[in-house]
This record gives sequence, C-alpha cells and structure tokens, in this order.
Amino acid sequence: MNIHEYQAKKLLKDFKINIPKGLISYTPLEAQKSALKISPAGPWVLKAQIQAGARAKGHFLGHKNKISGVEIINRFEDIRPMAEKMLGGMLWTPQTSQKGKLVSKIYVESFEKNQKTFYLSFVINRILSCITLLAANVTDNIVDLAQKSPNAVLRLNLDLHGRIKSKDIKHLANFLKLPEKSRPHLKTFVQNLSKAFVSLDATLLEINPVGLNDDMKFTALDAKISFDNNALFRHQDIALLQDDYETNENTLKALKCGFKYREFDEGNIGLIVNGDGLAFAVQDYLKQTGYKVACALNIKGGVDEQKISESLKIMMTSPKVEGIIINILGGFLRCNLVADGIISALSDIGLNMPLVVRFEGTNKESATEILQNHHFNVLMAQSLQDAVSKLTEAMKEDD
Repeated sequence: MNIHEYQAKKLLKDFKINIPKGLISYTPLEAQKSALKISPAGPWVLKAQIQAGARAKGHFLGHKNKISGVEIINRFEDIRPMAEKMLGGMLWTPQTSQKGKLVSKIYVESFEKNQKTFYLSFVINRILSCITLLAANVTDNIVDLAQKSPNAVLRLNLDLHGRIKSKDIKHLANFLKLPEKSRPHLKTFVQNLSKAFVSLDATLLEINPVGLNDDMKFTALDAKISFDNNALFRHQDIALLQDDYETNENTLKALKCGFKYREFDEGNIGLIVNGDGLAFAVQDYLKQTGYKVACALNIKGGVDEQKISESLKIMMTSPKVEGIIINILGGFLRCNLVADGIISALSDIGLNMPLVVRFEGTNKESATEILQNHHFNVLMAQSLQDAVSKLTEAMKEDD
C-alpha cells in the first residue's frame, strides 16, 4: 500500500525525523491561509499530492505555461493563483500514464535552504533476505543511475532489524562526502529512519532528497513509504490512510476480497494463482511462447466461494483479457472451493473466452469433477506447460 507525501512525513515526524513545516490544502483559499500559518514571508513550496514520482519533472496538461507538480513561490499574492491552476488539474509525470493523474489536494510547505542534497532509501532485499540502505549523491533518475553506473549508488546490507553500525555511518558519510561536523546528526537521522522502516512494516522508505542545512542537520525534504499489505492488520491507523482515488478499481475490488491484483502495460492473458511462485512460473513460461500477462490475481486461503467468484469476474470483465489461466496448488485453499467459485462466476456472466484450469493438491479430483459436470467449456490441464499450451491453442482458434 502506498500513501501520499504529506502522510508519510507525518508518520516520520513521530520518529523524530526533521521535516519542513507544511499543511495539506484542498482549495486555493485554504492554500493561501496555510502559507500564512507556515511562514508570513515565504518562500513556499506547493506540491501536488499524487502517488507518482518525478512530480517536479511533470507538467499539468492543458496549460500553455508549463507548470510542474512542485512549484516554488516567492510572493504571497502568487499562492492562490498557482493553487487554482494546480487543483483539479491533470498532472503528467514520467511515472504516470499519458492521461496523468487528477490533483485534488496540494501540500503547502516552507522552502528550506540546504548546502547539499542527496538520495537515501531503505528497501527489502528479497535476494539476500535483509534490509538494504541505498544512497547516492544525485537525486534524479536513480533507477537509470543504478543501471548505468552501479558504483554511483551505495548499497549497505543491514540485518532484518535494520541495525546500523558505526562503520556503516562512516562508510555512508565518506561516500556522500559529508562534513565531519554533520556525522553525529547523520547517525541519528539514519537510525531514526531505520526504526521507522522496521516499526511500520514498510517495504520501501525513500527520502529524495535529503537536505543538509548550515546547522549540519538533515531534513526529509520529500518522503515516500510503501507498506507490506500482509502486515496492515498490525497498523489499522495506517490502513485508514489508503486513498481509494489513487487505487485502480479492480485492485480495490480484489482488496475487498482479500486478494492482490496487478495490471501490466502489455499482454492479453488473465492469470489467477494462489502464490507468487506460481505466478512467476506461469509468466516466465508464457514469455517463452510469445505471450504476456495482462493482469494477475493472487488469491489465498480463508476465503469463500463468493469471493473467488468475484475475483474471476474481475478478470473476465477486463477489456484487455482474451484468455485466462487458473493455476491452483491446493493446500489450505481447497481446489473444490475454487471450482465452486468458478462455476458461480460463469453462471452469472457466462464464458466468452478460453479458460484453462490446472489443479494440484487438496481435493483435486472432486474439483475436476465439479467443472466437468457443468456445460461450460472449461479446459482442464495436467501441468503448467499443458495449461499454457491449451490456452494459446484455444486463443488461436478464436482468432
């Protein structure tokens, strides 16, 4: 789950992370009042609140004068006119679709002068089973930088508790070429970020940029936090921060059923599995045959027939999907329960595309019998390769 910048900064403040003074605003007049409360003289920064990066590199669609998602305002009388242009506008950034995203709120923040800025983040390293701290002396195009110049990004692997040693701070400070006087503050700043990352069950905590001021103190000038959905039961207050307007409609439907749903830019195949490993296996094999997944749904145990039925409807009503593979390894999630959900969905909306099902595990035989005893033309597969082969052949026949 992702949240907005202003929400992330509020959470970080609880962990004693320095952040610029700021207020969220929903109207131009409110933005003007917020600016006065923050600083009577300015300057101020107006930040469009959308869940997409590179806002400063983006622009609002339909404006002759290029207005970005992050604007520095020096005169108080310019606050309201700028807010009027931003609120209700469609902001495009390199990380949004061509349509951009609707801006319904802006964050009014004090402008902070800094002698140095840099990139810092904490991520889950699933390959090494640890937390990795990433740092770079630049704040733009971090992904491109990591790919083209790997040595330009520092990677410090920490344990799963995020413990940071003195040698890590020394290595980080030397890499970023930070003044000696700033290093005690750096240690506190990084340790507090690490505590926040672990305590909040985050999968990503990104500060881009971090600012170092003349007092040798560090400030989170921007903040992005992504959370592990599986741990949200421990953070009911954080779960309430989800912005439904930022979430894909089908993703919301899946979440209400307790499932994970993802859409991809390419592909025409819908995939339903009960485990990430199964999903990766199907996707890899499809690529070998020249096909790609348009959307994937990961279901899990502890659900009922109705929720499984609703998940299948999400797939079957997607305009991108021309064929569906259901690959289930029955364990806690029984195969016959999935079969009942399939029949329930098909009874409601019919079957207008090839559907291949592969069952393994608990109640495989009874699940297969359930599907075979109905008039729907569901194709049964004995293996992953068999499932992909039958689906691709059926899709060719439809063409």
